[in-house]
Amino acid sequence: MRINFLSLTEVPILNQLRIEEALLRTGKENWCLVNVGSPPAIVMGVSAKPDLVVNYKVYQQNPIPVIRRFSGGGTVFIDEQTLFVTFVLNGTSYPEKVLEWTHQFYRPIFNSFPFFVRENDYTIGEKKFGGNAQYFRKDRFLHHTSFLFDYHESNMHYLLFPPKTPQYRQGRSHQDFLTKLGAYFETKQSLIDQIKRQLETNYQVFPRTLASLEEELKIPHRQATSLVKIL
Repeated sequence: MRINFLSLTEVPILNQLRIEEALLRTGKENWCLVNVGSPPAIVMGVSAKPDLVVNYKVYQQNPIPVIRRFSGGGTVFIDEQTLFVTFVLNGTSYPEKVLEWTHQFYRPIFNSFPFFVRENDYTIGEKKFGGNAQYFRKDRFLHHTSFLFDYHESNMHYLLFPPKTPQYRQGRSHQDFLTKLGAYFETKQSLIDQIKRQLETNYQVFPRTLASLEEELKIPHRQATSLVKIL
């Protein structure tokens, strides 16, 4: 299988999601997109309600963009220490099957610790280091992951305890529920390099640049990714 590889640096998550949505809705090629260095933002799933997931008191002290992505999944605080990896692939599938495939893909990379898929999350033991969201069309699907390479615990105060949580969380706070990949990889780039090598081991990989997508991104398509206005 041929996969285009797009590596981005310091691209805001709003722009990244719009790129992903365009590739999903207008194209027929397979993609792996990596982005690192995105500035702080809160990203919600398509059906999330801001008043149930965003701590308005903390937000008002230091407002940051709040974004509703076009896919489902939970709400996350992201910043320069978050590593994003997205697959946009042809074919029909369903959530469990895609998670099984990504588990097998990442297993050689994460073989130095007890790596599991628990419900929709990637975990080290019982602690989450990667959150996933997916979108399915008739003949095409998308799987995107936010990897916590590092994070500041104070930033988690932007988020309320969510109304719906994975069963394995067992009511734990963000501090007790999350862990960091930075304890296992020297740099974010070293992790990105391993992801690319894993792709090259299994597929035909063709590096692409954002400039090469200029015309593709102009093709008219449904755009569900949006900024959310917080009162």
